[in-house]
Amino acid sequence: MEKTDASSAAAVADAKISSIFIYPVKSCRGISVPHAPLTPTGFRWDRQWLVVNQRGRAYTQRVEPKLALVEVNLPAEAFSEGWEPTKTSYLEIKAPGMDLLKISLCKPPKVSDGVSVWEWSGSALDEGDEASKWFTNYLGKPSRMVRFNAASETRPVDPVYAQGYSIMFSDMFPFMLASQGSLDELNKLLKEPVPMNRFRPNILVDGCEPFSEDLWTEIKISQFSFQGVRLCSRCKVPTINQDTAIAGPEPNETLMKYRSDKVLRPDKKQQGKIYFGQNMVCKESLTEGKAKLVKVGDPIFVLQKVSTAAEAVA
Repeated sequence: MEKTDASSAAAVADAKISSIFIYPVKSCRGISVPHAPLTPTGFRWDRQWLVVNQRGRAYTQRVEPKLALVEVNLPAEAFSEGWEPTKTSYLEIKAPGMDLLKISLCKPPKVSDGVSVWEWSGSALDEGDEASKWFTNYLGKPSRMVRFNAASETRPVDPVYAQGYSIMFSDMFPFMLASQGSLDELNKLLKEPVPMNRFRPNILVDGCEPFSEDLWTEIKISQFSFQGVRLCSRCKVPTINQDTAIAGPEPNETLMKYRSDKVLRPDKKQQGKIYFGQNMVCKESLTEGKAKLVKVGDPIFVLQKVSTAAEAVA
């Protein structure tokens, strides 16, 4: 483990945040925002909603790629520190051939039991019949829309990787970080370049070497300390064109040649996985206090890193 000194005033940033993305409804389109408040489960509003089938199981793009075309909007002020919704605050949802769906940001009264996403199951807040009908019509199968019930439920992060952290409906970790350099490097190998929305990061950084984020075990963003806890292994979602909802073989075919465990971690247990991005947790997200905003343009200082991807946790 290598330590670097970012404490001196003259320390040069290793990268900076170029974009922040929030995905309010799991597997639907993200929102690019200028800043986002930290909460104990990640950025505020991230993966707070979920579309489920009649048995309460989560729908994701893996099975329902049409979710890629569902646009989601929140009021701009929803990303300000300390903002609370009023009776006229809405989550707005649009999709091709569908009317606008407006979901009140005030807490819905009805609870749905038996909601499940991957390893977790519990109860969630049901967003009602109008939302259910909208997604049922759009997907062509019985659907309901639910909201994470933070008052009664907790979904812990796997303590093997990060103890004491929790998430809402994300896949496994509160934050996923990727670099523009990594995407640019990948696109040099592809016949047709792909945009970053294939990989759905929360934090996009620029100004560092391709795939240097693989190595980061501790970074500082503004005054906040983030730990890199596990390389992000990728499912089939990166193969789905987010503008058409049509899947193809790339970029996963190329990633298998250059970014598989066989290539990056030849001495470790082989699981046929491919990696792009780094999963992260934030220490300060767990503590009380004001002014916890991460902003586009914030510098990133690498405090600790490993020397090769083979040494990183995956």
